[in-house]
Amino acid sequence: MKKFLLNGLNLTVSLTKEIVDNHAKIGITPSAKANIIRSRNVIENWLKSGEVIYGVTTGFGEFKDVRIPMKDVETLQRNLIISHSAGVGEPLPKNIVSLMLLLRINSLAKGFSGVRLELVEYLIKIFNLGIVPHIPSQGSVGSSGDLAPLAHLASFIIGEGFAYYKDKVLTAKQVLSKYKLKPVKLSAKEGLALINGTQMMTAFAVEIINRAYRLSKLADISSSLSVEALKGSDYPFKDELQKARPHKGQINTASNLRKLLKNSEIRLSHVDCDKVQDAYSLRCIPQVHGAVKDTIEYVNKIIETEINSATDNPLIFAKTNEHIEGGNFHGEPVALAMDFLKIALSELGNISERRTARLVDGSLSGLPRFLTSKGGLNSGLMIAQYTAASLVSENKILAHPASVDSIPTSANQEDHNSLGSIAARNCFEVLNNVEKIIAIEFLCACQGIDFLKPLKCGIGTDLAYRQIRKSVIHISDDVVISEYIRLVSDVIYSGNFLKNVESKSGKLL
Repeated sequence: MKKFLLNGLNLTVSLTKEIVDNHAKIGITPSAKANIIRSRNVIENWLKSGEVIYGVTTGFGEFKDVRIPMKDVETLQRNLIISHSAGVGEPLPKNIVSLMLLLRINSLAKGFSGVRLELVEYLIKIFNLGIVPHIPSQGSVGSSGDLAPLAHLASFIIGEGFAYYKDKVLTAKQVLSKYKLKPVKLSAKEGLALINGTQMMTAFAVEIINRAYRLSKLADISSSLSVEALKGSDYPFKDELQKARPHKGQINTASNLRKLLKNSEIRLSHVDCDKVQDAYSLRCIPQVHGAVKDTIEYVNKIIETEINSATDNPLIFAKTNEHIEGGNFHGEPVALAMDFLKIALSELGNISERRTARLVDGSLSGLPRFLTSKGGLNSGLMIAQYTAASLVSENKILAHPASVDSIPTSANQEDHNSLGSIAARNCFEVLNNVEKIIAIEFLCACQGIDFLKPLKCGIGTDLAYRQIRKSVIHISDDVVISEYIRLVSDVIYSGNFLKNVESKSGKLL
């Protein structure tokens, strides 16, 4: 991937992840540089004139009314970073930290933050070198932005805190020294500009949305394999039925299922059966999976607006020579979107687990009980469904909306907080759980299809089945099931699985 130039307006969710995943180099456009310089000049002029500016010549939060002498302005910015580096808990995943840094640079590139161009260029150098600061995951309430996590990010550049170096965690000073870099001495407004923002929650959102798009297609494949194994009908997937209720996601899901199941010998073998209707977990796949697809699309639009926004405070408007103290750092748009998405992803897991439950229930599936021909001596895939059920129940707790909560901070100056960071982290856990639930459905569906041989699946489902069977053999005698779930996960979440299925079925929507 070629060097990508940021201007504060041109990132998409997919492009953001592509830049980080491919370790692409970045820069900023000439127009972005001009905007940054222009807003910084305004700050410098105000400092000379003695203008009262929140966080520049005053304290922060409850200390907003405390005037700071000019001789202490730089100390104020350093103290801000040090005091706000109060995070706890497990470190953020490295790719999330890289996404945070990229998104913070993009926000500063808009030219509303009043920072020096040298600071932005320093951050770009850190990103391009692949340096990843060590940031605790907990401590943000999601208003005034992700203060604690972003403070830990900023603390690295001033020579405090920690960072990774060749998979070891070293002090910031050690890592900077290894790259022959000197710590930055922050100037007026810069500390505040670095930590007021929603970049941790939006970094999680970028990662989640990209994986959710893929997961929604994989769920269509796993469900179509379950339809095959359970000898379900493809009649509810007819296009005319979907167009009578024309939600885009529903129409697209049904289209995917028709592509995957096309020319299925299993379906032809029971086309004249006397079953009137399938259970909802089969019959309503377009309606449920489709609603999830629509949710992902909606959340994607919200996050693309957010990652191209100026989210610190105050914002500097050079054209009108004014600073506006406001609340663009408030994470409510992201908090609500993350809560919505984690509910939707939970539903994708819920319906998948119900299909898995039918697959292992011999009285419902017509297949050997627990998908083993040696029941009694062997438990088969009995406990695989337990695991899926456990993950589904865990998701029900994680899916409780964080955004309906609020807790005041800073002596009630910051009296309504979004908890968007918690919504995002919980959504990330839900996503991880649903990926495992879908893998379990793949495992059970393929085991069920084995008992229907010599009949073959449809053109898409057959290729999916054969790709899994290359790495994951039929379970004849009891095995360590967790290892098989891992093997299936390795196959379906590899780069080629979805691509190969689509080469046969056609592009999935």
